[in-house]
Amino acid sequence: MPKKIKVADLPEFDVTQYLDDDEAVAQYLTVVLEDGDASLLAAALGDIAKARGMTQIAKDAGIGRESLYKALRADAQPRFDTIAKVCAALGVKLVAQVV
Repeated sequence: MPKKIKVADLPEFDVTQYLDDDEAVAQYLTVVLEDGDASLLAAALGDIAKARGMTQIAKDAGIGRESLYKALRADAQPRFDTIAKVCAALGVKLVAQVV
């Protein structure tokens, strides 16, 4: 009989390990945007900022590092100007498409 594995024994998944190039970042954001959840978008931008270096992204966005962490957590609802500043600092642009 195979040995059973407990969920608690599994390693925690860290998406930041996979956000190592611009194409991966673009694909990740596209999937998140399709969901239409603002909190998920904030968390995804936080994941990307962590992958690229939160301190530098905060500096480039003109936002304090601690404030950026708070704005980009999963339960946050950041203002649009914060999202726009973070996107600019990350070098990504959110675009609208006809569906």
